[in-house]
Amino acid sequence: MSMIRVSTFSGPGGTAEIREVPWPKVGRKGALIKVAACGVCGTDLHILKGHWPKPLPWPFTLGHEISGQVVEIGPELKTDWMDQPIGEGSKIMIPPFMPCGECYYCKHYPEHSNRCQTPVYYGRYLGFDKPPHLWGGWAEYVYVDLEMLPGTKIYKLPDDMSLRLGAMSEPITSTIRGFARAQRMGGFKWGDTVVVQGSGPIGILAIAAAQEMGAGKVICVGAPESPRLELARRFGAVATVDISTMTDQAERIAHVRELCGGFGADVVMDCTGHPTAGPEGIEFLRDSGFYIEMGQFTDAGSIMTNWHRFVAKDITIMGSWAFTENDLALGVKMLHHAADKYPWLDMQTLYPFDQDGVTRAVADAMAMRTVKSTIVPFPEMLEADG
Repeated sequence: MSMIRVSTFSGPGGTAEIREVPWPKVGRKGALIKVAACGVCGTDLHILKGHWPKPLPWPFTLGHEISGQVVEIGPELKTDWMDQPIGEGSKIMIPPFMPCGECYYCKHYPEHSNRCQTPVYYGRYLGFDKPPHLWGGWAEYVYVDLEMLPGTKIYKLPDDMSLRLGAMSEPITSTIRGFARAQRMGGFKWGDTVVVQGSGPIGILAIAAAQEMGAGKVICVGAPESPRLELARRFGAVATVDISTMTDQAERIAHVRELCGGFGADVVMDCTGHPTAGPEGIEFLRDSGFYIEMGQFTDAGSIMTNWHRFVAKDITIMGSWAFTENDLALGVKMLHHAADKYPWLDMQTLYPFDQDGVTRAVADAMAMRTVKSTIVPFPEMLEADG
């Protein structure tokens, strides 16, 4: 019987362990997905640092920015979540968070199904011990089964979309939802100046999403210059501010406000994952501006702030958590539409799927030596994909 390799971690601070599990029997509503590429997300890094605020089923397989190809599929699984036909050979992406459709928030507030109380959660809440042990993207294959886990959702990628690009559809969706909510609330209008805090993968993707959704100009505040800020400019940021060289906060605030025309930005989106970004970010805003907080996805700690500034500046602060199931289709569409517009693939640094490769992918992401560490179990899939 063929064996499949997966990686697991035993807990925060642990190292990757490569395990072998048997080839599964695919259920009537199931599918086995051959992983083409899976990114290392900032959330993965926070989990490995021990920042995740809820209990986790250690050991488990991390990785949730998954693109791949269907190799086996059950007879009753005929379409993706958006009713597009799928079969063997279909390119797909799998999100981490899949609302159940049955809980209070899913039923009463479907526009906020991202607050689902009992979601299916790939790469996080499905432990390795649960057969067939293929529940995360840092592996050779991932298993989905709508009979076993009815909340499961998969999304077909366009036939002409590269699988490497498809692996970015989950992270870019989070930024799209944040900007879209700001638009619906009247806080983000065509031609607005946007400041993105953070030059990691979410920050870089936010630069592209802001422009695609109508921003007049985008400024990025982050570090380091190489490889991150230089890539931010290639993605369209008209200016970047390096926090490692401009270390005085008051100087940074004055500089960013000047870059925005003197009064400050119309919109600021925090993508840093560091709580110190918030108090500084609201000072980047013009009075009555709009602040989108989506970087504090894990509990990285508290910080002192002065709520008088919120009132005195007359600003709106909006928290944005992940996405709903229908938002993901927008992420795929935006990447497909703008496939040739931005240097998407230059975000990715590729690593082989073995213990050394997974370890280096995580370490390099932690040290910010990469923008998007990406684990590639089968390099030939990407070569065939063009």
